[in-house]
Amino acid sequence: MSLWGGRFQDKIDDLMKQLNDSFRFDRRLYAADIRGSVAYAGALSDTGLLTDEECQSIIDGLEQVRQEFNEGSFQEANDEDIHTAVERRLTEIVGPAAGKLHTGRSRNDQVATDLRLWLIEQIGIVQSDLAAVQAALIDKAEGHLDLIMPGYTHLQPAQPVLFSHWLMSVFWAFDRDQERLDDCKRRTAVCPLGSGALSGTPFPIDRTALAAELGMPAISPNSMDAVSDRDFVAEFLFAASLIGIHISRLAEDLIIMSGPGRRFVTLGEQYTTGSSLMPQKRNPDSLELVRGKTGRILGALVGLLTVLKGLPSTYNKDLQEDKEPLFDTADTLAMVLPVLAGVIGSLVPSPDAMRGALDMAMLATDLADYLVDRGVPFREAHHITGHLVRRAEEQGITLDQLPLDVLQAESAVFDADAAAIFDFERAVSRRAAPGGTAPETAREQIAQAHKCLVARNRA
Repeated sequence: MSLWGGRFQDKIDDLMKQLNDSFRFDRRLYAADIRGSVAYAGALSDTGLLTDEECQSIIDGLEQVRQEFNEGSFQEANDEDIHTAVERRLTEIVGPAAGKLHTGRSRNDQVATDLRLWLIEQIGIVQSDLAAVQAALIDKAEGHLDLIMPGYTHLQPAQPVLFSHWLMSVFWAFDRDQERLDDCKRRTAVCPLGSGALSGTPFPIDRTALAAELGMPAISPNSMDAVSDRDFVAEFLFAASLIGIHISRLAEDLIIMSGPGRRFVTLGEQYTTGSSLMPQKRNPDSLELVRGKTGRILGALVGLLTVLKGLPSTYNKDLQEDKEPLFDTADTLAMVLPVLAGVIGSLVPSPDAMRGALDMAMLATDLADYLVDRGVPFREAHHITGHLVRRAEEQGITLDQLPLDVLQAESAVFDADAAAIFDFERAVSRRAAPGGTAPETAREQIAQAHKCLVARNRA
């Protein structure tokens, strides 16, 4: 069955049909399509365009179609798309009354509605999976609250930090992702149904009531914009791309932290694989795959933006290219986020390896701060401490092994109490400003993070 063939005489070319048809991938919109059609049947009934009997017959028929899809018993019939398939099967079930369901409705506003309904639900799934990753980070941080490790900038040892502080840095990146998804969901929950092909419906459909029936708090204000708008898809793909960036950076950190030269953490065996040749190998394939999948997600965003950039106004068939990248991105996140949560839960940190990687040179800033506390301008203190770091390197000793007279040769401000600086616990505890790495602030972050997850679960 075709929804548009009345004015055509020639049969569509087989290759053209293969290019044109989208049922193979948009069939996953069946639940959203049926949901929108049930609501639209009610709206038509409210205007008198369907009798109560016709409306109920159509709704019952649609529910049967839904059940067939749910059970996997739906019989395909060379359908062009999900809308054609549902209407064709509905006609088989209820007869000519099914032909009234498309009154005042175009596939243009229908597919836009379907895609929004589907994405609203999918955003909730992504947010739930993301919250599970966040919960795993909190659990791991709480279990290793006071564990000190080297912090790095430029991949070079920088200052001592808490392992829990590093874990929470990842949590807050994911929390920004949650906020972006909240915003995306709000802009997705705008109902285009009733916009027709581009100019609106001539029938007295109560669009506000129709939107409310579909759980959408707003209607699209302009019918031409409504059928062409795919901002919400691009916005989701952008939010997903930043999630991908964050999970990829986390994966890279964990690959480095678990690899030779550090061994700060060990990954659970259930998230690693072996080598087909080298029996000793245990490879972080889970993290490498997470890192690699990010490229796929980024590609989906760039691909859709490229499609959208040159389109003239209202609906164009190019917009059929919105679905596959959207579906693939949602599927990718549904796969990698639970795996990442499992990886984090399986991590076993090595306090000895972390402690062994701490270098007294990481306390050079604390040495400069010692001088600042005694009135030396920081830039001068930085210069003095740099000289001392160089002296220690030249003598092949650590910074804390420099004798007091050497320190005093650089600045008379130094006294015997300078030796107390060379304590990693002290250095960490000093950074007690909000957001710092001190144990008390780490506890505050974790408490705040718990509140964020509780509030999100209630939303």
